[in-house]
Amino acid sequence: MTPVLDLDRVTRIHPGPPAVTALADATLRVGRGEYVAVVGPSGSGKSTLLNLLGLLDRPTSGVYRLDGIDVAGLGERDRTALRGGRIGFVFQSFHLLPHRTATENVMLAQVYNGAPRGGRRAAALAALERVGVGHRAHALPTTMSGGERQRVAIARALVNEPAILLCDEPTGNLDSATSQRLLSLFDELHAAGLTIVVITHDGAVASRAQRLVRIVDGRITP
Repeated sequence: MTPVLDLDRVTRIHPGPPAVTALADATLRVGRGEYVAVVGPSGSGKSTLLNLLGLLDRPTSGVYRLDGIDVAGLGERDRTALRGGRIGFVFQSFHLLPHRTATENVMLAQVYNGAPRGGRRAAALAALERVGVGHRAHALPTTMSGGERQRVAIARALVNEPAILLCDEPTGNLDSATSQRLLSLFDELHAAGLTIVVITHDGAVASRAQRLVRIVDGRITP
């Protein structure tokens, strides 16, 4: 089966002076339906890896295939379209617009992805129901708890039915009880077949994953 994510000897060098090798000769394959945690100390290259996987940055060398597509030769328009259709992002900060309802925040992901206007609201409502906050569909983020806001952010990430969910410290702004409920949601999504990659420094978050990948000084150790 074709991996959803396939990094083959990827290096990312930030130009200097002096030049900094943020990721070195990295090889990583994530199969469809896997749940992978990437762990490492601060400055280890986790953010660089996330930016490359999410098509927010380009490798200096090496090959990256996303869902079987070699992204190296793609222009920015094609990269943006691929990112919007194949990747759902969940960040530590929820990045919700405070004066838009939960439904409207989720619908924005469809606007940027060019989804047909007629089905956007129904798809957004279905995504909110899927993550357990359908009852908050008409609420503003300013009236929600942190856990509810993160679930809305996850609904936004899922509404375009991505091939993979990329999560960057998703529990970083949540208390321990809310974090556990969010991790249980990830367990449910994974059980339903979703491919999940979580970037984290939290051992409790990493322990829920199916596979652990370590990164130290820009080098990946499967």
